[in-house]
Amino acid sequence: MNSSRDEDLHAVETRIAVHEAVCAERYGKILDRVTRVEIVLYAIVALLLFGEGTVIEAVKRLLG
Repeated sequence: MNSSRDEDLHAVETRIAVHEAVCAERYGKILDRVTRVEIVLYAIVALLLFGEGTVIEAVKRLLG
């Protein structure tokens, strides 16, 4: 009876370890994607602020 219980415990521990490894890999990939999205958003903001015919140009026209 105790041997079966130990086997079940070992099986559960193995499944949890595999699950944690898979989740860690997924998390790393998600973090990479989020970082790329952040870079793209920063580039878009920079273009909107400093590109030709942008917010800065509109403010310059309004102020002077």
